[in-house]
Amino acid sequence: MRAYQITSFDAPPGVAELPIPEPMAGEIRVKIGACGLNFADLLMSQGTYQDTPEAPFTLGMEVAGTVDAIGPETEAPAVGTRIAVFGGQGGLAEYGCFPADRAVELPEQMSFTDAAAFQIAYGTSHVALDYKARLQPGETLLVLGAAGGVGLTAVEIGKLMGARVIACARGADKLAVAKEAGADHLIDAKTEDIREVCKSLGGVDVTYDPVGGDQFKAAFRASNPDARILPIGFASGDVPQIPANHLLVKNISVLGLYWGGYLKFRPEVVTQSMTTLLQWYAEGRLKPHVSNVLPLDRADEALELLRSRKSTGKVVVTPG
Repeated sequence: MRAYQITSFDAPPGVAELPIPEPMAGEIRVKIGACGLNFADLLMSQGTYQDTPEAPFTLGMEVAGTVDAIGPETEAPAVGTRIAVFGGQGGLAEYGCFPADRAVELPEQMSFTDAAAFQIAYGTSHVALDYKARLQPGETLLVLGAAGGVGLTAVEIGKLMGARVIACARGADKLAVAKEAGADHLIDAKTEDIREVCKSLGGVDVTYDPVGGDQFKAAFRASNPDARILPIGFASGDVPQIPANHLLVKNISVLGLYWGGYLKFRPEVVTQSMTTLLQWYAEGRLKPHVSNVLPLDRADEALELLRSRKSTGKVVVTPG
């Protein structure tokens, strides 16, 4: 089979020919139909992600496909079942072996492309806004990086939960995508003052931040008393330092969120969230936005779309 491998952090990744793997106890083998890319894949390719495996390994954190084989003494969906699974690695390939207990059976109407774009982005936003921040109807939600893979789902879910959504992104094209997802107000990060616009709209109750850096600082200063701020990632490359005295004075809570971490210590949080999200999808209430679908031999190009921030929503790679 073909797989997009990291052989060394000092060498560029590339497509390699590998044996089709055999599932071990607790695993299923998946004939992969699509793999969703995430900013974490870029970090992993550089060896800087918190869950980077030792090289060599195959990139690709989340996949959708068909159960092809089941490991010994393993309870799993039957061979032939259409599933999605978060494996953490191994998705940019034609086949992969993944933990059986992470497999999620897909709604009949859900394509592999939508499924590969679904788990991390929607899961992160739903767990962040519902479980962590307890977002309430009528509150004001600021979404930074609102046209990106996770940001766009935060706009969509925030609106579904009854919030007034302010979307912040760079440029008119990206803001148009956020508007289509349900944003009530738009901020162009290229030309507008995030703090001033948010303050003019009455301030912010919850901030969803996959960007960090100066945008975090602006959102912090625009926060209302008793606000919640969710650091999701640091796409700017700048990890902000938080003034604890300001947290105290304004009664602000900063709530870190690493979605994959819950799979290790409270997997039921992810399971319950995914059940809700797939139900919403089946009801037509969620519509994944995939801006680019590329074949495996163009995986370099797919990752560059993320690196250069030229994509909106998700980028998906298919084996064919």
